[in-house]
Amino acid sequence: MKKNYQFHLVFSFPNAVINQQLELFAFLNLGIVNSLFTGVLSVSDAIQKFYHAENCIYTKDQFQNELADRIMSHGVQLTDIFDALPPYEAQREYFHELETIKSLCLNLLESV
Repeated sequence: MKKNYQFHLVFSFPNAVINQQLELFAFLNLGIVNSLFTGVLSVSDAIQKFYHAENCIYTKDQFQNELADRIMSHGVQLTDIFDALPPYEAQREYFHELETIKSLCLNLLESV
């Protein structure tokens, strides 16, 4: 999995309504969170492939949804946790951030 995924390619299917795109976005992020929890996906891979600047900008412009913006914001900051905190605290905060992203995704699914 070397590729960086660009949301504008994933979410630009014709005739899709914004609610369908937001639902897909939430499910995609739940899968990413689960992959991070289980270790299938590393934090650096998640940042490189999904939570990068181009996708953050696309999410903000395309969805114009506060929950989607917050999901991306929390995702982008995952590596900062390990730079800013001692290892034990960082690990605890990392799992807290993943739970936050999961909760935001579930809230997004409820709202669409």
